[in-house]
Amino acid sequence: MIIALIAHDRKKDDIVQLGKEFQAFLQGCTLMATGTTGGRLQAEAGLNVERLLSGPLGGDLQIGARLAVGEVDAVVFLRDPMTPQPHEPDINALVRACDVHNVACATNVASARLLLKQLSLQA
Repeated sequence: MIIALIAHDRKKDDIVQLGKEFQAFLQGCTLMATGTTGGRLQAEAGLNVERLLSGPLGGDLQIGARLAVGEVDAVVFLRDPMTPQPHEPDINALVRACDVHNVACATNVASARLLLKQLSLQA
């Protein structure tokens, strides 16, 4: 299972908490994340994560490109809907790619828990 993990700045604590909560399952997956998110997941949750570029520098697009060729099975993208993002078009493109390619995408903590719980039951 290949899972992409992304979190806006105000959601990074939440994704680290999810990483810790689902650590046993996630350690058996191939993980990729945008820059800072990946660094925090490595340091604070003890996960092995391939770190891509920061979202504003193209990391969202890197994940979207991999997703489009079948190299991503699920996406957890904890978005901050209350803070404008300078790379909003990239964010929308990634979420759209999930829809186009029928890849599960959780965009808040509640849906991320449901997605990760279900995936862990199938593992």
